Order: sequence, then structure tokens, then C-alpha cells
Amino acid sequence: MPTPTKGPRLGGGPAHERLMLANLASSLFEHKRITTTVTKAKRLKPYAERLVTFAKRGDLASRRRVLGLISNKGVVHELFTDIAQAVENRDGGYTRITKIGNRKGDNAPMAVIELVLEPVSAKQAVVAEATQAAAKAAPAAEEAPETEAAVAPAAEETTEAPAAEEAVTEEAPAAEEAPEAPAAEEKDAK
Repeated sequence: MPTPTKGPRLGGGPAHERLMLANLASSLFEHKRITTTVTKAKRLKPYAERLVTFAKRGDLASRRRVLGLISNKGVVHELFTDIAQAVENRDGGYTRITKIGNRKGDNAPMAVIELVLEPVSAKQAVVAEATQAAAKAAPAAEEAPETEAAVAPAAEETTEAPAAEEAVTEEAPAAEEAPEAPAAEEKDAK
């Protein structure tokens, strides 16, 4: 948990700050994105991410702990079912703060804080699908011993092919050395 800030709290005493952060977190989980001041968004980020981490655990103790902070049972249910499932592959960084300029009335710097519900990256999603496909294919390979016998002759054929490739690669360096020799003779002639 982050270290509490020194100096004045958001709007008053510590109890008021706790209530304000709980209400902001409840609104964030309900609407998936909210617009607030930059200061409140920065204070809300670790608070909300900690609650999402509890939701990812999903056990009864975590649910009761979150219910102690957020009183709306509907929001807590949505947090534990929808949001936790959407961020289960993400290790952190469940929220994103985007500054949007100053408020017209009092010129306060404003920001949008939103939940990051997209997959971590496209590459990791493809890797996860490939591992699932490989896991499904592995039991199928164990059930069919006939395919192993068919694979063995194919492996013998492939052992002959590398020998032919080695012969080709051995000839290639000799061909490359020949053009270099006349270039060296030209340097000596100058």
C-alpha cells in the first residue's frame, strides 16, 4: 500500500478522504471511467488497483474486505465478476489516467481515470491460444500410437537432407573467397 501523503487531505479530515475515495472507486467500477481532478485521480489510482487485486483473488475474505470499503453490493458484485475476469491476465496497471485540460469555472486541472480492460497485448493473446491448442493436441497424440510409427520413417528421410545441405554450404565459402583475391591483388598493384 502506498505511503499516506503528508499535509492536507482531500477536502478535510481523514474520514472524509476515505469516504471520498470509496465513492470515487464505486463510480469508477460502475461506469468504467470517470472525470475528476488530477489530484483526486492520482489518489484514487492505487486505491482502486488494490481493490481490483482483491477482486482477482475472488475468495470470501477478499469480498468481505472490499464490502467494508464499498457499501454498494451491486458494484462489488460487478467488480468481482466482470472486472476481475477482464483483467485476470494483467499483473498490474488496471487503471489509466489521461489529463484533459483545465475546468472552465475554477481552472482546476482535470483528468479522466478509466479501467484498462483490453487484453495485455495481442502477442500474449496469441501465445495463450497456441499453448491451449498444444495442450489439446498433446492428449490426442498420446491416444494414437499409429501416428508415431508413421512419423519415424519421415524422421529418417530428414536425416539425409541435412547432409546434402552441408555439402552445399561447404562449397559456398570457397566461391566467396575467390572474388576477394583479385581485390587484394588490385590493392597491391597500386
